[in-house]
Amino acid sequence: MSPARLPPAEYYASLPKSITGAGAILHDADGRILLVRPSYRDDTWEIPGGGLEEGEFPWQGARREVKEELGLDLRPGRLLVVDWVPAGSDGRPVLANFLFDGGRLTPAQARRRIVLQPEELSEWRLTGPDEWPELLAPHMVRRLHACADALATGSTAYLHHGWHPTDPER
Repeated sequence: MSPARLPPAEYYASLPKSITGAGAILHDADGRILLVRPSYRDDTWEIPGGGLEEGEFPWQGARREVKEELGLDLRPGRLLVVDWVPAGSDGRPVLANFLFDGGRLTPAQARRRIVLQPEELSEWRLTGPDEWPELLAPHMVRRLHACADALATGSTAYLHHGWHPTDPER
């Protein structure tokens, strides 16, 4: 049966599946970006954020995740990056990840205001580009460089697993 003749529910069920995540890029005046260490794994750091809940918009999800994870009630700013991540070998479907400007934070403000959710996060750190390769997976390093560039230039980046689609190094 062609898609035009399927009932809507059947047609939608036949389409590819994807998940959506959102996060916030909090940064200081020196361009360092706040990363968090998940308490449930010891092999990587992350950007504050997570998966969207049913019916939630990416901007709302970023705001909710930052409040849940860091105890900060902030209104995310403009969209910095959208990263389309292919399906994982572990069965994870395709992921669309939206990253918003979380605003500027001084180290003193961060120490005063951040309250980590201990079930999810064990620590936070303001980090520069020289630290990212030690703390993050390669696609996350590329993603953070795109976020830093978007912050500096006022642009928005569209990525494929951290790469600009037209990047010759891909």
